[in-house]
Amino acid sequence: MNLTKIPNGDEKVTVELTVKELMALAGVHFHANHDVKVSARRKLNMVLEDAWEKDGRDNAPISYQFLN
Repeated sequence: MNLTKIPNGDEKVTVELTVKELMALAGVHFHANHDVKVSARRKLNMVLEDAWEKDGRDNAPISYQFLN
């Protein structure tokens, strides 16, 4: 079992998603509108980047010591 250590990994964040975006992330397929899942993932990535930058790492790569 590989455990990844993430600084402040238990900190809570808030992401605002539409119901469709939430459904897309949960596995519902919107064949006529692929952009729903793309939009949801983009929002998650933006919040993750903001959380990482708040920790003072400003685009620094993840240190090897935090990976294992």
